[in-house]
Amino acid sequence: MNIAIIFAGGAGVRMGAGIPKQFLEINGKPIIIHTLDLFDSHPEIDKIYMAVLKDYIPYMQKLITKFNITKVVDIVPGGETGQDSIYNALSRAREDNPDDSIVLIHDGVRPSVTFDTISRNIQGVKENGNAITCTSCYETILMSTTGKNVETVPYRKDTFAAQAPQSFRLGDILAAHEEVRKKESRYDNLVDSCTLIKSIGKEAYMVEGNRGNIKVTTPEDVYMYRALIQYHENEQAFGIGRTPDILNQK
Repeated sequence: MNIAIIFAGGAGVRMGAGIPKQFLEINGKPIIIHTLDLFDSHPEIDKIYMAVLKDYIPYMQKLITKFNITKVVDIVPGGETGQDSIYNALSRAREDNPDDSIVLIHDGVRPSVTFDTISRNIQGVKENGNAITCTSCYETILMSTTGKNVETVPYRKDTFAAQAPQSFRLGDILAAHEEVRKKESRYDNLVDSCTLIKSIGKEAYMVEGNRGNIKVTTPEDVYMYRALIQYHENEQAFGIGRTPDILNQK
């Protein structure tokens, strides 16, 4: 069983749009629907569980019906943090599915992940037990605890940007959450599932992601996503490229 866990429980304050960023419409569809479409259409994904702001669950259910999303099994309330939201959705998934199910944990506002990246995540879990989507960094990464002076400069060839999905066996990632939740610090500084499992000494394995798999967080990201859609629409119109849409572009 391959399960997508889509978390979209944030308020989106950095966007400044007055509504949570996942519900902003781009090209006639909310961002969250663009994201759901990818997993709903992927032949290897069997089920989808979501975590959404509690007050927006009825609206989310209407959107799922309106846009004919067929694989969503349930929507649970989001939590205090992103990790709390993920935990809520994972816990709900465990009610219906065995612990050896593969779960792909994905931001609701990453609407440009490709089919190939999703498939690589599934295969990565089968081979190594987990899969962290990454792309190599083109920019030089600087390390600084003050934000003023450069302290270290790692070799660029050794630096990667973690993205999503981040994928695991259902029982393994829930066990990791439960171990972390027993600590007084809980999810402090655990920005994603990769840092969560590393914090308890587990190995994490990388799989190659796709360029353009951005997290739509700021107004600038909205413009970038619109430009990406337009670019691939132009490719389709002029017969350029391997595929007619963003789903299979690497």
